[in-house]
Amino acid sequence: MARYRGPKSKIARKFREPIFGADKVLEKKNYPPGQHGPSKRRGKQSEYAIQLAEKQKAKYTYGILEKQFENLFNRASRTKGITGENLLKFCESRLDNVVFRLGIAPTRSGARQLVSHRHITVNGKLVNIPSYIVNEGDVIGVREKSKSLEAITSSLSSHPVKSEWLDWDKQTMTGRFIKTPERQQIPENIKEQLIVELYSK
Repeated sequence: MARYRGPKSKIARKFREPIFGADKVLEKKNYPPGQHGPSKRRGKQSEYAIQLAEKQKAKYTYGILEKQFENLFNRASRTKGITGENLLKFCESRLDNVVFRLGIAPTRSGARQLVSHRHITVNGKLVNIPSYIVNEGDVIGVREKSKSLEAITSSLSSHPVKSEWLDWDKQTMTGRFIKTPERQQIPENIKEQLIVELYSK
């Protein structure tokens, strides 16, 4: 299954944000990568470059490739409401992201792997498609045979649910997608309007 496999710390340094989760490299080298380091003179970015960088940041954050991201944007533009906000709501509604938000996996890439390897159910049925869009009221759970996996139990114990739009039952290892989050509830530092402007060119 296609996904980004390149250097993660390099990308995190490029955007100066922990795109793929906590990264100690950012503490030591909080400046963009390159052989000249922090002393390199960096010219003023064009409007297009800023918009493109914001799209790239969103793609890396949610682990979505170009074609998938474009499809999500097209769907968002056809949906009633503000296109940029709709785009982020669809990203947050992806099954791999919901599994991550529920704390079943410590990272989105880890959540993607759990889904792909058939450890996750939606409304009691196995779903192995990370891009599956979860709807309001859906119940996401851990497959019965997978509940004792150390990777899952360890993540659940150290990553409690913090999202207002999700509810977690630790006894049954199931979570409910209460509702699609509002923009102010989504913690990611993404300027979605720049992405809309880029696609509108």
